[in-house]
Amino acid sequence: MNKKIGIIGSAINAFTVLAFAVCMLIDFTFGSYFVCIFLALSFVMMISAFEAECLPENKAAGKAALVFSAIYATLIVIVYFTQCTSVINDNLSGDALRVLSYKYMGLMFNLDLLGYGIMALSTFFIGLTINAETKADKALKALLLIHGVFFLSCLIMPITGFFAGSNGSTSSGGVIALEIWCLYFLPISILSALHFKRA
Repeated sequence: MNKKIGIIGSAINAFTVLAFAVCMLIDFTFGSYFVCIFLALSFVMMISAFEAECLPENKAAGKAALVFSAIYATLIVIVYFTQCTSVINDNLSGDALRVLSYKYMGLMFNLDLLGYGIMALSTFFIGLTINAETKADKALKALLLIHGVFFLSCLIMPITGFFAGSNGSTSSGGVIALEIWCLYFLPISILSALHFKRA
């Protein structure tokens, strides 16, 4: 069962990362929001399967990764469920729209960045647990550990007001940054699926 959950979670994760990249390119905002919900849920499945195979001496790092993945998923599901329901359906205006709409780079955008920062912590800690014996697992371990660096930028930039008053996620620069992240993370999902298939 652990192996199946790992394969399924990694496969869904790869599909949602790819779908997110496509939705961003074609400017399908609802689609990009919607798939992020499943990206978060599948990430928890993937991390859970990695944690299940941790050696005893790596259990603390594995459990930290699992808890961080749950925090990430909670934040992301709240952000994007809000966008797909209250923001789209309730015709919000004024202060409510500025607070709840992701496009205004306010609370929801900051929570999203915090979520992805915590996701980076999760990948870092799970990377510590992987016993890399093959070239593919060595590449996976390196990608997971390096991804952990995103934690600092995702935490610090919103605090400094770096994005205040901008339209970062909808600008061409924002889209390019997100596409680069997709290009980075897609191999993690694919290599994770291959890892569990070999297990």
